[in-house]
Amino acid sequence: MSLPAHQSASPSPTKVLGPRSFREPLVDAVDFAAAEALVRSGIDSARIVVAQGQDPQRARDAAARGCELGDGPVPAAPHVPPWRTLVVIPTYNEKDNLAAIVRAIWLYLDCDILVVDDGSPDGTGAIADGIAEADPRLTVLHRTGKQGLGTAYLAGFRVAFERGYERVCEMDADFSHAPWDLPRLVFGSGDAELVIGSRYVKGGCTIGWDWKRRMLSRGANLYTRTVLGSGIRDNTAGFRVFHVDALKGLDLGAVAAQGYAFQIEMAYRVVRAGHRVKELPIHFVDRFVGKSKMDGRIAREALLLVPKLRGRVPKQRAR
Repeated sequence: MSLPAHQSASPSPTKVLGPRSFREPLVDAVDFAAAEALVRSGIDSARIVVAQGQDPQRARDAAARGCELGDGPVPAAPHVPPWRTLVVIPTYNEKDNLAAIVRAIWLYLDCDILVVDDGSPDGTGAIADGIAEADPRLTVLHRTGKQGLGTAYLAGFRVAFERGYERVCEMDADFSHAPWDLPRLVFGSGDAELVIGSRYVKGGCTIGWDWKRRMLSRGANLYTRTVLGSGIRDNTAGFRVFHVDALKGLDLGAVAAQGYAFQIEMAYRVVRAGHRVKELPIHFVDRFVGKSKMDGRIAREALLLVPKLRGRVPKQRAR
């Protein structure tokens, strides 16, 4: 089951990408640093053609073709980071999204993918197995029942340790995190042990949320930032790139939080370990296919965890 560029057999990108539009004029960026500056100035990253060492005209032609097909500003060839990179995608009932997100990631970035599936009753695990059988860049970790986002990522981190990866990424399967932003985050990790795709720095935003969800998210992040004093504006973001060496120095065995609380705890542990954190702006689009995994239990866990972290996570010196 090969997944070449613009394969027609995969789910329609215009459906899984939801309300994103590729009709605006393209803007050229010589590299990802220039692209970041453009996003911070207010330009949607879906419009940006990033050359990053590729021939500028070929890059523009490929991006125009990708936008025409609904895939976004696809590069002339997947960007190759200077580090072995693993993208971890936790799944539960993502059969309508999985093949499309895997295909999209490989259009933009030369990397390996680990799918951690919690026994999805809709057959997501079988779809992942089919992709893995045809392409060794993808592997699947099957787990029994819903064990939570946090344990899924911790399992992914262990795989990254065992297989000698240098960067490990967190990313949702539902296209809330744009695949064309993934290379920008990975290439941005050269001077930061944690890179966060942030909704709450200049140039970042959310699309498709009602005012209640916006207020809940912004309030939770303000509360967390105030109590922990970490300086991070988007503590609950799930689009991230970690240095594997930095993760190895953390006490991951002490991490018990799930959901948004897991993201808060991991970011705080990175800060307390003396590592650098960088927030790069993204446009977060609410999922278009499937149901959100957010529920009241996860929100309560995050609320109760934050004040405990100050005493639970000791300050360390970065190695």
